[in-house]
Amino acid sequence: MRKLVLLALVGLGAQLVDGSLGMAYGVTSTTLLLAIGTNPAAASATVHLAEIGTTLVSGASHWRFGNVDWRVVAKIGIPGAVGAFAGATFLSKLSTETAEPVMSIILLALGVYILVRFTAWGLRKDQLGKPLRKRFLGPLGLVAGFVDSTGGGGWGPVGTPAILASGRLEPRKTIGSVDTSEFLIAVAASLGFLVGIGSEDIDYGWVAALLIGGVIAAPIAAWLVRHVPPRVLGSAVGGIIILTNTRTLLRGDWIDAPDGVRYAFYAVIYAVWAAALAYSIRQHLAERGQEPPAAEPAVPADQAPPDADKAAAST
Repeated sequence: MRKLVLLALVGLGAQLVDGSLGMAYGVTSTTLLLAIGTNPAAASATVHLAEIGTTLVSGASHWRFGNVDWRVVAKIGIPGAVGAFAGATFLSKLSTETAEPVMSIILLALGVYILVRFTAWGLRKDQLGKPLRKRFLGPLGLVAGFVDSTGGGGWGPVGTPAILASGRLEPRKTIGSVDTSEFLIAVAASLGFLVGIGSEDIDYGWVAALLIGGVIAAPIAAWLVRHVPPRVLGSAVGGIIILTNTRTLLRGDWIDAPDGVRYAFYAVIYAVWAAALAYSIRQHLAERGQEPPAAEPAVPADQAPPDADKAAAST
């Protein structure tokens, strides 16, 4: 029961991040499932089955808040579903001994990308309004869908920063569109895993726990996307993913590092992570300080307070 509650809380927290940043539900949830010893293919299948529900609710919530561009959803979601199905069947054929370190390496790379991308550059805003073309979104969706299935997450980490980096779609619509299109990826990946490994290794209690937490968080995250600074959140999530998957690799059979080496790595990661968070916060505050203050509404002369009349008379 304690494990189910933990999974529900992870699902809630991961969806809060995913819905407000456009990434990290799958990466965060899969990382936890791997850490507690779940088969890599089963871990990814569990997360994608839960995502069918969470992405449906998340997409509906983003639509209600006006965060969705349906043209982007169609152009990236359909090729993404093809890539997700292919990635799921590919991962299902790998042995657990091979798949676990491979998945951890993919997740670690995604974590580094998230941390560096959002810490160093933040969000680009100088290309807003220019169209996103199919020749860009199609290949992006195909690659992101494949990475998502094989890594247990990656649709958001690959798709969201790429669209944000183009600067052609405002951040809230980028996040809302990527989250909404992820429903297609979750369905396709789940079908691929059911074809590849069947349903024997999937714990549907874990699926339900992740789903419940994610469904609770989805509407809140769709509202938060207008208020939470993505730069700071991206740095925070990237550090968590890097730390957890470094731990998995160092403790695995491929490396099996001694305690001293592991602790040294952890110390370096904590230091870099803290520095990245501090830098992101400073940059966010600096960007806010550069914004022009909102103009105060003019007050008609006949409605001016008495003190103002006295001050004008005295001059």
